[in-house]
Amino acid sequence: MRSYFFLFILLIFGNLLQIYSQEQKPKIALVLSGGGAKGLAHIPLLQTLDSLGIVPDLVVGNSMGSLVGGLYAMGYSGDSIAQIAKHAKWDKLIGGGISLRQVSVEEKTEYNQYMIGFDWVEGKLKASNYLINDQNIREFMSSLAYPVYNIENFDDLQIPFRAVATDIVNGKEVVFESGPLAFAMRASMSIPGVFSAVPYQETLLIDGGVLNNFPVDVAKKWGADIIIGSDVGSGMVSRDELDNISSLIFQAGMLTSNLKNPENRALCDILIDHTPNLSYTTGDFTKSQFIYNEGKIATHQNLNELIALEKQVKKYTQLKHELPIVNNEVVLDTIVYTGISKTNLALVKARTNIEAHKPYLTAEILEGLNRAMGTTIFKQITFEALNIDDKLGLQLNGFERSKHQIKGSIHYDGYNGVGLIFNYTARNLIGNASRSLVTIDIAEQPKFRFQHQKNFGSTRNWWWRTELYGQQLKQKVFLNGEYVDDMRYRYINFDNQVNRNLGSLKSYVGIGLKYQNTNLKPTIEPQLNDNVFGLAKYNFNDTELYGQFQYNSMNESFFATRGSLFHAFLGRPLQINLKVKSSDVDVPTINGSTNKFTKFGIDFERRLLITKSKTAIIGVSSHFIVEDKLQDDDVAFTDYGVGAKYFLGGNILNPRIDGFVFPGIIENELNVSQFVKLNLAFQMNTGNKIFVTPHIDMASVGFKDFDDFTKNVLIPKGKWQNSIDTSFLMSAGTTFSYNSLLGPINFDVSWVNNTNKVRFFIGIGYHFNRSN
Repeated sequence: MRSYFFLFILLIFGNLLQIYSQEQKPKIALVLSGGGAKGLAHIPLLQTLDSLGIVPDLVVGNSMGSLVGGLYAMGYSGDSIAQIAKHAKWDKLIGGGISLRQVSVEEKTEYNQYMIGFDWVEGKLKASNYLINDQNIREFMSSLAYPVYNIENFDDLQIPFRAVATDIVNGKEVVFESGPLAFAMRASMSIPGVFSAVPYQETLLIDGGVLNNFPVDVAKKWGADIIIGSDVGSGMVSRDELDNISSLIFQAGMLTSNLKNPENRALCDILIDHTPNLSYTTGDFTKSQFIYNEGKIATHQNLNELIALEKQVKKYTQLKHELPIVNNEVVLDTIVYTGISKTNLALVKARTNIEAHKPYLTAEILEGLNRAMGTTIFKQITFEALNIDDKLGLQLNGFERSKHQIKGSIHYDGYNGVGLIFNYTARNLIGNASRSLVTIDIAEQPKFRFQHQKNFGSTRNWWWRTELYGQQLKQKVFLNGEYVDDMRYRYINFDNQVNRNLGSLKSYVGIGLKYQNTNLKPTIEPQLNDNVFGLAKYNFNDTELYGQFQYNSMNESFFATRGSLFHAFLGRPLQINLKVKSSDVDVPTINGSTNKFTKFGIDFERRLLITKSKTAIIGVSSHFIVEDKLQDDDVAFTDYGVGAKYFLGGNILNPRIDGFVFPGIIENELNVSQFVKLNLAFQMNTGNKIFVTPHIDMASVGFKDFDDFTKNVLIPKGKWQNSIDTSFLMSAGTTFSYNSLLGPINFDVSWVNNTNKVRFFIGIGYHFNRSN
């Protein structure tokens, strides 16, 4: 009995000792500061803690420190976070919104085509696109946080976590202890002037660094006994460094936090001070691997202190630190839509194509969000998991753009001179799921477009578009490659089409009916100075029925690095009217019709990413006109069908659908009945948004009927400047470009065959775009 009693006493005493030792276990907190890209220097510290077996009892993060710290608190290891940082496409995550690939096919031509934009809200203009779109970084965080979608309280994470943000309305610090983890991380890194503020309850949240960039005091208030602090913030900079407006604004915005920083540093038991070792800035995300390597320096300098801490705590039981295992496929019990107007809801549901009680991968949910974003209706769409009575739901939160938007840009090029483009875009002004726009180019050679389109059908993949386009140009006339005259060239196109999306983001097929009118007059009256054609007036109009197919998987509107573009067209006029008046009174006026014809052709371009900065480009275009036999009252289309033929020339895509780029010759310099064209180029990004693109363009061009062209297409004997016989056209040159805030700036130098001349071109800004 005594032995049993003695054993009983020992067990109780042992348990009391264990409880006592657990109570005395020091609480270790890890605090990670903000610092933009410099926050990647925190990662080597996490890897070192893992290798030593030190698991913090709390992680506190701000801005980039909240992203790195949030992932660590979830259960990601330091090594896995290092891999995430290494393979993340930071330029896409931080640098903007969705790529052109994610834009709906009916919206691609208007996407990223203007320098500046404003929302018209309650009678006031508000800038709409001066901040970086954060859609990509939100999705990135949400996908990484998916394993803890069902955790609301941050104390229930593998490691308790706190994220710090700033209430900009009330000037208060906000410490997140619960809610969607991805939301807390994103709110913490809302850098003023870069990302938009995050709506939260009745206020707005911005980067926590405004008030507390290195929130060690938050850990201290929580009751931490030992604090490991990792600081990548630069603190107050010297007078000599405040030599530009951006550094002054940044120092002023961080003033409160910087003044508080020495106190927070003093609270650290182990301070990992990265500041002396970091040679990159907060925005250098493309240098992520270099910043990571620099983060190893300060970590190694404090290795002895970390080893001493490991010896101190190894006798205690550590928190479990591993990523929760969850099924990558989820079945949603309900889907809730917030912030989406009734006029847009059906379109959003159709494009996301996510339904309750069906299994989805997280990647499929993100793809659905991107399809909804591709409508360009929203500034952003966020999502969060709902856990109600053990049922899983998904809440989609839409932040719609204004119903009325005003956009604009300036441009210049050597062919059309200076211009100011003004655009007004309205959503759902005439019917649900519709868009109306007016675009005017106030220029030496003005252009305008009125367009209305509407999606319809149960999946909203059907759409019709009505457009009126017009331009008034001074058309240069060339003979034998030499400039000889000017013509006033007026073109009007009234186009109506119905299309069916085959894939809402890439392709569609459709039919259309369009009326087009071409009017040519000499700039100088013939009685004062006759022109080379002896022409007083040329007027050509036709009504054309056509079918088309379009495919576009390019990743950017300008300087695309990957993707394909394919367009096929087949059209035939229903009626043709022609009037030609000569400057010679003895020559009778022609008033009638040409023989009818069939137009068909394809355009194909493929861009292949060879390396990160080099892209190979191959393009092929073939367009033909097959004429009917002449009727008794017809005049020859070959001689008088200028208004329906193809125009070659220039470096900028012509808004007129029958205009085609050919560097080295002047815009619309060549009017042809058929052509086969090959373009080979190699686009090199030399850094800082500078591109160098050597190119070679070759074409066989025909000026007579289709039979004549097919006989001579492979052995063209003519000289293209004469515009008579099938000819070989070739140019070779290089385009130097800069992707500026004004839009693309291009300078091209090209040699052209037959003329044996080198021609130059300069273009600045966003030009009047083509509608399809």
